[in-house]
Order: sequence, then C-alpha cells, then structure tokens
Amino acid sequence: MKILVLNCGSSSVKYKLFDTHGESADVLAEGGVEKIGLPGGFLKYKKTDGSKETVELGHIDHRQAIEAILANLTDSEVGCIASYDEIDAVGHRVVHGGEKFSASVLIDDAVKEKIRECYDIAPLHNPANMVGIEAIEAIMPGVPQVGVFDTAFHQTMPAKAFMYAIPYSYYTEDGVRRYGFHGTSHRYVSERVCRFLGVDPKDTKVITCHIGNGASMAAVENGKCVDTSMGLTPTEGLMMGTRVGDIDPGALTYLMTKHNLTADGLQAIINKESGVLGVSGVSNDMREIEAAIAAGNERARLALDMYMLRITKYIGAYAAEMGGVDVIAFTGGVGENQTGLRADVCSTLGFMGVEIDTALNAGIRGVEATVSTPGSKVKVCVIPTDEELTIARDTEDIVAAL
Repeated sequence: MKILVLNCGSSSVKYKLFDTHGESADVLAEGGVEKIGLPGGFLKYKKTDGSKETVELGHIDHRQAIEAILANLTDSEVGCIASYDEIDAVGHRVVHGGEKFSASVLIDDAVKEKIRECYDIAPLHNPANMVGIEAIEAIMPGVPQVGVFDTAFHQTMPAKAFMYAIPYSYYTEDGVRRYGFHGTSHRYVSERVCRFLGVDPKDTKVITCHIGNGASMAAVENGKCVDTSMGLTPTEGLMMGTRVGDIDPGALTYLMTKHNLTADGLQAIINKESGVLGVSGVSNDMREIEAAIAAGNERARLALDMYMLRITKYIGAYAAEMGGVDVIAFTGGVGENQTGLRADVCSTLGFMGVEIDTALNAGIRGVEATVSTPGSKVKVCVIPTDEELTIARDTEDIVAAL
C-alpha cells in the first residue's frame, strides 16, 4: 500500500511517501516545503542517490505547497509514481486531539469538526493540520485520510497525573488539563526499545526522552503512558531550545505587570525567546552551545547545565512514580546525537543502578544501540524515532479494515 504521510505546520509541510508490504516499509520519497505564506517559499526533497534538491516556489499557500509535493512525486524525471492514483491513502499528523481521540481515526466530517473544536487550545497547529486535510480532499477526492494525534498516546494518564490544581470547573468547562505532546514518538520509541531489547512491553517500565529543540519525556508502564512532561500546551516541562518549560506562574504574572506585557507578548517570550536561547544568548542549537562552551562562554555553560538538570529531575521523578525503571530511551535530534549530554545525564543516576559505557556511548549517533554497561541495572538505549512510519502503519491498518 502506498501511503503519503503529511505533517502540516503553520509555515511548512513535511512529507514521506511509503510503500508498505507485510512487516516492512520502503520510503519512496521524502522532503518538505518551507516558508509557506512568505516570500521565497521552496520545496526541498531527497533524490534517489541521497542528495538533496531545492525547487523555488515563490509566495504560496498550503494547498499550493501540497500541489507542488504531488507534482514532484509524479514528475517524469525525479518522481517515483506515475500519478496520484497510485497513492492509496494519506496519513496526517494532527497535533491536538484533546480528550476526543485516544487512537488514530479515519477522517470524516465528524472527525474534522472535533479537530476544529481543539483550535482554541492549539491555535498554531490544528488549523494548519486541517488545511492539509482539506487540501487533499480537494486535490485527491475520495482518497482515505487518517488522523494520527500527538496527544492520543497520553490519554492513558490517570487523572492524578493530568489534572492541574486549579478550580475544577476550568477542567470541566474549558478543558484545561495536561495533554502532553510528541505522543507518536513516545509510543514508537517505547515499543521499539522493548523489541530491540527482546523484552515484553507489558511487563516493562520505560522512560522515553524525546530531546530536541522541542523536548518532552514520558513514563511508560507496561505499554501505557502514565505521565508526560508537556501540558495543556507544548510549553510545560523540560527546558527547550526556545521554550521556557517549567516556571513559577507567579513569575509570569509578575513580568506581565512589571513590563505591561499583553498575552501575545508573553506567549512570544515563553515560546520563542526563552529556553537555551534565552539563557545563553547564543543559540537554540546545541552544536553552537557546545562550541560556545569550548570558547569559554559561561552563560552557554549555564544553559546546558540547566537543560541537563531538567532531564535528570524528570527521570528521577518518573522512576519514583513507577516504582522503578527498567529502560531509559533517548531519542530526538539531541537525544540521538549529543553523546556528551547522554553521558552527563546518566552519570548522576548511579544511585538507581545506571551505568553508562562512556566509550561506547561516545561513538553512538543516530543509530539503535544500548549504551549502558552489561552490569547496569537499568538499560540505557538510543532509539532513533520514526513518527512518520508510525503514522503510515496506523493509516495502513485503518484503511485495510475498510
């Protein structure tokens, strides 16, 4: 089955075309359109030889971006399919499903309406996701579409984990609670690491660390998420590239009053000007932070220390919450590639029986591996995430059952 996976953001559309057959799946094409709605939009795609090619598109909207992707896929010289008719289904990443979706679903009018009902709590993401859905409806009418929700995996959290300690009516009337994000990644990694280690996920306690520019962690007990670090929005939890993570809400109201900030102004600060960038004053890119540290930049050092401490604190909290941990899995751009960060975080976890093989860990970047010692009581692994494959698999299962 040929399945197109789309991830529509506010100014970008990423895509992968899979050919699934049995237990395997081949990636036929991948790429993305950037700067949608802005001058200088472009399509970048991976060629069959692994090199990348860029096509200038100019000022385009989301529908035109998807039309450009489909045109590239069917191009007689660089495409991999002869026509749209070869695409059997389209799977969409949808950021917020609220309490409405605990699993992936076939998209129909009722599902679209529920996605729209989540616009208030995901104003930057869900409308863009919907644009992608409606663009496919217009361009490829009749092709089945499936929604895969970032929040779905976390719907198994108990109320004691997802509730905020605010008046209960804000939950019942406004839906204010912790939802969590990166759920498709946490689900994939928690399942994959158990297969990689040859253990039963239904009898294993896993802490998944999705560490990148956006970062979150999850406690997964016996195959189900029992807690996660992000909340109503992707701002809560770990310190991130530009997002503040956990902060005293009183500090925010203090800043609003002192600097006469609007809600939009505060949102910009906590989402785009904080985190590693805000503390270091250098960058939100860990490679640039490490270079600045090597050059003696103390604020960059402070930013990295804060960043790692948050990860360590959440690991300790989740181990306590589950009554232990069997596996810690690192994923995401930073988790998969920043060997020093993994080593430093794990060096503080000896009291839990964590022993990392420093020499082995130093050579592991972006591949599946166990980086703990054979004697470690807790397995520490690197598992590259594959959210697109998970979306494709869910889409295949749902469409095959029609």
